[in-house]
Amino acid sequence: MLSQFCIQRPIFATVLAILIVLAGVLAWRQLPLSQYPDISPPSVRISAQYEGADVQTIARTVAQPIEDQLSGIDGLLYYTTTIRSNGVISISCVFDVDTNPNDAMMEINNRVRSAERSLPEVVRERGVTVRKRSEESLLRVALWSPDGSLGPTDLADYANLNIVNEMKRLPGVGDVSVFGNTESAMRIWVDPDKMGKLGVTVDDIRSAVKTQNAQHTAGRIGNPPTPNEQQLFYTAKAPGQLLAPEDFANIVLKKESDGSLIRLRDVARTELGKRSYEFRVDLNGAPAVNMGVYLKTGANAMEAAVLAKERLTELAQFFPKDQINYFISDDSSVFVSASLKEVFSTLLEAGTLVLLVIFLFLQNWRATLIPLLAIPVSLIGTMAGLWALGLSLNTLTLFAMTLAIGIVVDDAIVVIENIDRLISEEKMTPFAAAQKAMTEVSGALVAIVLVLCAVFIPVAFLGGIAGELYRQFAVTIAVSVALSGFIALTLTPALCALLLKPHDETRYSKHGVFGWFNRFLSALTDSFVKTVAWLLRYRVVSAISLILVTGGAYYLFSTLPTVFLPKEDQGRVGMAIQLPEGTAFQRTDLVGTELLKELRKVDGVESIVAMFGFDSSSSDVKSNMMSLSIKLKPWSERTETAADMQLSLQDILRQSSEATGTASLPSPIPGLGSTNGFSGYVIAHGSDNLPLLQEIINNFMQALSQRPELTGLRSIMRADTPQLLLTVDRDKASSLGVSLDDVYDTVSYLTAGNYINDFTRNGKTYRVMLQAEGEFRQKPENLGSGWVRASNGTMVPVASLVTVQRTSGTDSLRRFNGYLAGQFLGNAVKGTSSGEAIQIVEQVAAQVLPPGYTIEWVDQAYHEKRIGSSTSAAFGYGLLMVMLILAALYERWSLPIAVLLAIPYALLGALSSLWLRSMSNDIYFQIGLLVLIGLTAKNAILIVEFAQQLMEEKNLTPVDATLEAAKLRLRPILMTSAAFILGVLPMVLATGPGASARQSMGTGVFGGMIISTFVATIFIPVFFTWFARHRKKRN
Repeated sequence: MLSQFCIQRPIFATVLAILIVLAGVLAWRQLPLSQYPDISPPSVRISAQYEGADVQTIARTVAQPIEDQLSGIDGLLYYTTTIRSNGVISISCVFDVDTNPNDAMMEINNRVRSAERSLPEVVRERGVTVRKRSEESLLRVALWSPDGSLGPTDLADYANLNIVNEMKRLPGVGDVSVFGNTESAMRIWVDPDKMGKLGVTVDDIRSAVKTQNAQHTAGRIGNPPTPNEQQLFYTAKAPGQLLAPEDFANIVLKKESDGSLIRLRDVARTELGKRSYEFRVDLNGAPAVNMGVYLKTGANAMEAAVLAKERLTELAQFFPKDQINYFISDDSSVFVSASLKEVFSTLLEAGTLVLLVIFLFLQNWRATLIPLLAIPVSLIGTMAGLWALGLSLNTLTLFAMTLAIGIVVDDAIVVIENIDRLISEEKMTPFAAAQKAMTEVSGALVAIVLVLCAVFIPVAFLGGIAGELYRQFAVTIAVSVALSGFIALTLTPALCALLLKPHDETRYSKHGVFGWFNRFLSALTDSFVKTVAWLLRYRVVSAISLILVTGGAYYLFSTLPTVFLPKEDQGRVGMAIQLPEGTAFQRTDLVGTELLKELRKVDGVESIVAMFGFDSSSSDVKSNMMSLSIKLKPWSERTETAADMQLSLQDILRQSSEATGTASLPSPIPGLGSTNGFSGYVIAHGSDNLPLLQEIINNFMQALSQRPELTGLRSIMRADTPQLLLTVDRDKASSLGVSLDDVYDTVSYLTAGNYINDFTRNGKTYRVMLQAEGEFRQKPENLGSGWVRASNGTMVPVASLVTVQRTSGTDSLRRFNGYLAGQFLGNAVKGTSSGEAIQIVEQVAAQVLPPGYTIEWVDQAYHEKRIGSSTSAAFGYGLLMVMLILAALYERWSLPIAVLLAIPYALLGALSSLWLRSMSNDIYFQIGLLVLIGLTAKNAILIVEFAQQLMEEKNLTPVDATLEAAKLRLRPILMTSAAFILGVLPMVLATGPGASARQSMGTGVFGGMIISTFVATIFIPVFFTWFARHRKKRN
């Protein structure tokens, strides 16, 4: 037997422990550090652009052919299509967590290439890109000019030239982009009146620019084959693309009959301007540009963030002095670092409390030292297990280690308590006591280890986000428990035989604090035994208690509010602000600037980055929208939580007479949406009627707004945006020989501003854009201000060919899994869980939505709905494995039921503690319940195993055996349970970053273990007598 061998060879046992520690230390240096394991669903983004086309045309000619190819891809959960008014289309494909992101991107890319042949030629020319990246930014970096010498365009150009590509090359970075298309562009501002007088059309300008702003080749002189006397070789080169506004101004458009040349400067003004004037960034009142650094799918966020910030620091050394500086507005790694620091602190506090509990019970420093050694050996050794299994040090694994502190000492305490009892009561030498004790408790130790591992190992095979969260926790606990069991069977008895001394008189002190504690514990044991004896006489009381407890646990489980993840104070608040549809960008800028002044006055706000003309929730450029990223002061410098700040900021927004919007907290897990609320789509099955969908969504949102449990409700779909309907008189155009394409192209180029071609500057490619001067695109009638050429060469005013009507429509379009859809967002009010909010939305949808219209969830709400079955499966597997392991150990099918009947008491304690603290049933609490199943079973095993031994060895009746076992095993049960309970206490009282998760898990296991220890333990002896019997001897 291994234990007996190690008692005789203590150095061998010590060497084994040292090897475990060394392996753990080496693994610790290699383990990556992250907030969460890689649980963000892999996503692949398909992007294309069809400039000048309306959203419905893009949906029909670009979106649909690509979407038709996406059906049937393995692991694809859903895809959402966003079509914007500027011609940009993006399709976001979200895959299951278990999907390999490289395989997903390759499959999507192959499908897109198959669809390309069906796309318009202009889309194929621009290209369709497929890229894997996280939807959430890793960092948001704002560039600004301290001395005000550089404008946003200069800053954007500097970023694109000197920063973007440097950051893209970093490991773990999937993409880097500058928001808002604020980089330079060669702007050609034409005067339609001059164009008409000089007989110049938009197509003339476009053709001339394409022809003269091009890179041409000029051949070579002396290129073989040449005559033998050829002595020299020359490469001829031609002037490249145009560079300066003056060069573009000199472009020749046409030659008049008198030989004079009409140049571009005769009909237009050229300047180096901005690519887009529909977007502006404000950093605490100063003009700025904003960069997004995105995480590569599957990469470690902490490592990538550290590398990105280090590279930014290096690049900043080359910034023009006093002209450019940077500010990191959004940095999720700050919260991650602070949260992990708090977890490490909790780990240390738990270890200290466990040490005090052990010393209080054992009252001997020698005896205390032995189980204390189990903590570092088991936990450090666990690092090797994490490394071998490809896991990381993250919130879940560190939580598991915190709980494991109270668990790993249990096995050692069971061993040392039994050895110490034999030394005291039977006056044995430590060596002999160790040998006898291991024969008595080895079976229980093996049972405890197997049961605890059996509870956790099956859940490691669950799929999805819930399965990955369970897996990280389960594997950590299972490895640490297995190591603690190994240490308890090897090192602990060996050290006991060496370090413990025989007792002179009594086993425990009768004086001082220890004397008071021993008297209290003795009285508690006597009361416990009397209570058990009384319950054994009146067993119906136990049956009634079990029924009531089970009913109470079921009631609380079904009525407690549920939430996927608790809200965390990440030091950031986001705001999406909206003005009435059709509001011009200038008005949004003016109203937003005044609103920012009020928001900056809020105590606790450190900085605000505002993006005017941008909707962060839909990632769309809209003239009536603005998005704010509000960075709060450090946690130690403010008294209000981020949730409190969210309400304060929302109150200020309500005071605005023009602006509406919502303030929201970031999603607890990156990659599950941009906010902590719910998000979904209303799907129109078999209908492309936009106005009808708008009406249905309006009715749906109106019904939702009547529910007081919901807040921050917002629908992104707008089919009533003020628009103008331009109709061409086809008969007249045909009679004049005017092409319809020429008419529409002329109007589009003059009013919207379209791309012609590119030019190169400082090694970067920039766009050449054509648009009319501002005075020619202010009013609806300006749509007809251009000129086209008839077939006979005469100039025809566009106004004579078109009519303009006021109408309404949509400037952006959304589709879900190929169906027309409208997105909605919202939050639960304080005191209402996200699970309840989701149920309310589904109930309202069932009542309000007509046939053919349904809702589908995305982001966090999707996974919250999906997690329910995973949780039930986890509990089911855990209970089943406990039952099977115990049946195998006891060779009984009925006796394990006595152990399992203690579990409802622990569940009631956990649920009651959650109810008392007004907390919700979330994933962390549910993971903690698995721990309770194992620990409650462990307490029961200590009594049941010992009682079974007494029945077999001393031929006692079940009642006598269980009374004796209850009396002898109460002290180790109290000792191990107290160690665990106090080890969890720092999590219950957690504050600071990440406190919500620690409180949720700690509260459940704390309350459950208290009831399990002080209530369930009283009934376990009764449950044992229900199923116990003497084994029949086999011949």
